[in-house]
Amino acid sequence: MSKHVSISPEEVADRLAIRELVEAYAHCADRRDATGQMSLFTVDTHFVVYMNAKDTEPSIDLHSREALAPIFADLNKYYATTHFVGQSTIYTLTAEQATSEAYCIAHHVSVDGGKRRLMLASLRYLDTFAKVNGTWLFAERRLYVDWMEERALA
Repeated sequence: MSKHVSISPEEVADRLAIRELVEAYAHCADRRDATGQMSLFTVDTHFVVYMNAKDTEPSIDLHSREALAPIFADLNKYYATTHFVGQSTIYTLTAEQATSEAYCIAHHVSVDGGKRRLMLASLRYLDTFAKVNGTWLFAERRLYVDWMEERALA
């Protein structure tokens, strides 16, 4: 845990903007706003997914904002989703770059033949941010799935 004896107004603003960026990602996902979600990334972003956090090789490894479109569109297969963002920790922060880790519990509801199912996933994101023209964006996002569970809903 970091101690902040004194923090500048600029650092406060940057920390808030980064937290709002992380939350905007979840909001866009749950609203199926793939265009908005993609706009949160740098043009040359790096997006990596480890469907099993213990794997050494990623399940998905993308290298541009445009490459994100099918990943975000894949959420359309669910009836509803809720990505609940928990704690996030900023590890490094300069005027133009930052790194952090954020936790998320993702709820994915599917309906098949009138039967509803819930898939829960515990996610961790290791993020690198870049400030581009005064706006914080994801330069790299590494998504780690720590565990998943699926069950029937009433």
